[in-house]
Amino acid sequence: MVNLGSPSLDMLRDELPLEQGSLALSQDQRAGLVLVDVINGFCTVGAGNLAPIEPNRQISEMVVESVRLARGFCDRKWPVLAFLDTHHPDKPEHPYPPHCLIGTDESNLVPSLQWLEKEPNVVIRRKDCIDGFVGSFEEDGSNVFVDWVKTNGIEVILVAGICTDICVFDFVASTLSARNCGFLSSLKDVVVYSGGCATFDFPASVASNIKGAIAHPQELMHHVGLYMVKGRGAKVVQEVSFGPMKKP
Repeated sequence: MVNLGSPSLDMLRDELPLEQGSLALSQDQRAGLVLVDVINGFCTVGAGNLAPIEPNRQISEMVVESVRLARGFCDRKWPVLAFLDTHHPDKPEHPYPPHCLIGTDESNLVPSLQWLEKEPNVVIRRKDCIDGFVGSFEEDGSNVFVDWVKTNGIEVILVAGICTDICVFDFVASTLSARNCGFLSSLKDVVVYSGGCATFDFPASVASNIKGAIAHPQELMHHVGLYMVKGRGAKVVQEVSFGPMKKP
């Protein structure tokens, strides 16, 4: 993993400065939470080809924050949509090796989030591609994500999950494009929580010894992913808090 204080990362942050705000959620907002691929195949040590091979701080913290956000939303009965990367064996996703195949535990939520499957305010969407927006299309042309936004009149979407620069970025970019084109009439803001996102670590020192491999230093690419979603029009925050719950 790249050292947080490494010259390369410091230079990147100087050249691509990323100002982050905070988000205070209240009952007055129509907010929805989108969790992107917080599943075993990407988060649980040793769970598959794209899972971490040893405990990883950034990924572990992302899982903890995803659970905190999910609890906060479910306690308030606010809408939650969870994407689960789920692939068919005969439909490979190049350039990645086989991962999160349908019917395997890789494609299931991490243990600390499996309770979501029983929550009435939660929609679970298994997707077979990187982009959850594209992966939400049904055969009849309808879109589960678009319908979720419209049905709940969502004005603010809060996004957390993995990978910051891949699945999170693609979903956010597509959602912002759809909003800008008027397909999501109620949606005003897409907010990405930096502490609730993570990506994988594949340093150059390892990639250089594998033919055809592409280096992917974790901290660098996490920063780049956040910078790019902000460049597309998302808000990036480093703190998310919940206001008091209304008394019944």
